[in-house]
Amino acid sequence: MKYVMTEAVAPEGMALLDQSEKVYVAHDANPANYTEEMKDADALIVRAAPAKIVNKAVMEAAPQLKVIGRTGVGYDSVDVDAATELGIPVVITPGANNRAVAEHSLTLMLALSKNLVEAQVEASKGNWAIRDAHKQFELYGKKAGIIGLGRIGQATAKLLNALDMEVIAYDAHESEAGKKLAEYVSLDELFARSDVIFLHCPLFPATEGIINKENIAKMKDGVILINNSRGQLVVEQDLADALNSGKVYAAGLDVVSTEPIKGDNPLLTAKNCIITPHISWAAQASRQRIMDITVDNIKAFLEGNTVNQVNK
Repeated sequence: MKYVMTEAVAPEGMALLDQSEKVYVAHDANPANYTEEMKDADALIVRAAPAKIVNKAVMEAAPQLKVIGRTGVGYDSVDVDAATELGIPVVITPGANNRAVAEHSLTLMLALSKNLVEAQVEASKGNWAIRDAHKQFELYGKKAGIIGLGRIGQATAKLLNALDMEVIAYDAHESEAGKKLAEYVSLDELFARSDVIFLHCPLFPATEGIINKENIAKMKDGVILINNSRGQLVVEQDLADALNSGKVYAAGLDVVSTEPIKGDNPLLTAKNCIITPHISWAAQASRQRIMDITVDNIKAFLEGNTVNQVNK
């Protein structure tokens, strides 16, 4: 049994693999760059990677490939249609990082509403007068809009409810569990009513670029945007323009369209923008759960069982 991994996971996760099994860690998101290692791979484990980087050509160059495991819930890095055509199951890890991502969303919102970054920078310069800028504000009673009320969206809603925020949500598939946590509304109504908007939806053609100048124009002046989902949900120049004009008060982003972020990304110089390097999922407990589920998924498939497959 040979595992090929685009990146290593936490040591606790690596320890789950049997000593007798071969493991090749590429430290490279593109399997086309190590085709020799892929030739005898039985399982490919994909971490953060560009859309459809695991394409049909990569799979066809790996004749022994039996299963592809994605360490997360998004699977846009894999050409699922090609995998289905070739009979290769693609498995994900639902539920593994719900709480970690939800907490990161809350952290970004709190940091922005309390102006923590500027306050820390100015205080470190000895500028104690930054306290008189009065940029921080309370979240009590504010409206939070969640686009995508799946597992992570629901975990976020629970935290927002605890802060006594009014939670509304848009999701193409409404659920009874979601109705207990938020009021479902149309997308346009969410844009119009929300003080803070959270993106927790998958990347599909219908959601790509959902945060664009047309939809930003529908939002309240001074809205906060939080994105811990996929960078491609946002038209980055449009968001940067809205931040610089003040239409969007602040943005907290754990993802960008190209990762690692490029120096010419307009969000790097936009006002009131916190960018973290795609770490919302990476709490220690979350990393362990992700690897546990990934390895369990793969071993289940090799034993003839179906677990967490997206292309049945």
